[in-house]
Amino acid sequence: MPDSVMSSVAVPSRTEAVLDAVKHAILTGRLAPGQPLIETELAGQLGVSKTPVREALKTLAGAGLVTMSPYKGASVRLVDDALAHSVYDIRVLLEPEAVRRSASNTEAAGHAWLTAEAALDRADRAADRADRQEANREFHRALYAGCGNDLMVGILDGLRDQTALVSTVVWTRNASWEQEASEHRAILEAIRAGRADVAASLLEEHIRAFVDRNFGAATDQH
Repeated sequence: MPDSVMSSVAVPSRTEAVLDAVKHAILTGRLAPGQPLIETELAGQLGVSKTPVREALKTLAGAGLVTMSPYKGASVRLVDDALAHSVYDIRVLLEPEAVRRSASNTEAAGHAWLTAEAALDRADRAADRADRQEANREFHRALYAGCGNDLMVGILDGLRDQTALVSTVVWTRNASWEQEASEHRAILEAIRAGRADVAASLLEEHIRAFVDRNFGAATDQH
């Protein structure tokens, strides 16, 4: 594992600092899918004991960014067609409806529009893929967070890191974020115009197009 993957972290919350460092390295592609995550190496690079590293890896495994094996240890999760379709299938079922509901609520829509616009601006200024991923996640969450269904929001929140991992792999081979940003702005414009159904339709097209373009259409299992 290269020394440049991560820099030293501060003492206050060692586990949180390790978590942030490893997550950032994964979402910039510096830790590639399938790459082993060796506790002693990470601890040495970050200047901490193995305990916060172990706890951080467990948290990342829960978020879907790391896989844990009793025999092989931890590694960055591999991204394949099955993972991409699994994550995006759930998103396409829930997120457009959540956005439609949020956009139909005048108060929620106004807040969503401002927050999402700020996220788009941040994405334009992003220093690396991890920053762009964070801004992208903020954009999508701003649009669905006001849907009025906490369970729906929780499910979508739970997919954010895995969505970011899939996007990181795609952007490594095809820097398509400008196209996606254009689609984001069209969705945002529909919300600003009070066209909730149009915004939901555009978002559904956006989600489907991304996964179909990069991983192919899902095979019908029925």
